[in-house]
Amino acid sequence: MDNESIMDSVGKAMDAAGVLAIVIGAIVATLLAAVALLRGRKGTTYDTYRQRLGRSILLGLELLVAADIIRTVAVTPTFESLGVLALIVLIRTFLSFTLELEMTGRWPWQNPETDVPAEGR
Repeated sequence: MDNESIMDSVGKAMDAAGVLAIVIGAIVATLLAAVALLRGRKGTTYDTYRQRLGRSILLGLELLVAADIIRTVAVTPTFESLGVLALIVLIRTFLSFTLELEMTGRWPWQNPETDVPAEGR
């Protein structure tokens, strides 16, 4: 096997890992939410479910970005493929930031102790 086919295989494996992280995370989050509902913890179940599901999506997105970088840089390093990669990374980064904001109520670069307004503590 040559280097290009090895890197393509690694990229495909990272793609599969990203998809698996999202799918398994969604299944686990759903099962845990169902168990919580059956045990009568209805108050926090929805928020906990959203956070668990969001974390699995974030992990999957990070793995998918890594796979795209590996395949683009190692397999097809053309200006066109780099432009497509930049667009994909931009979109996935935007999705990651908005998911983080939705889950925690703050941007990823904000410190949770110092950036929360006094009335919100």
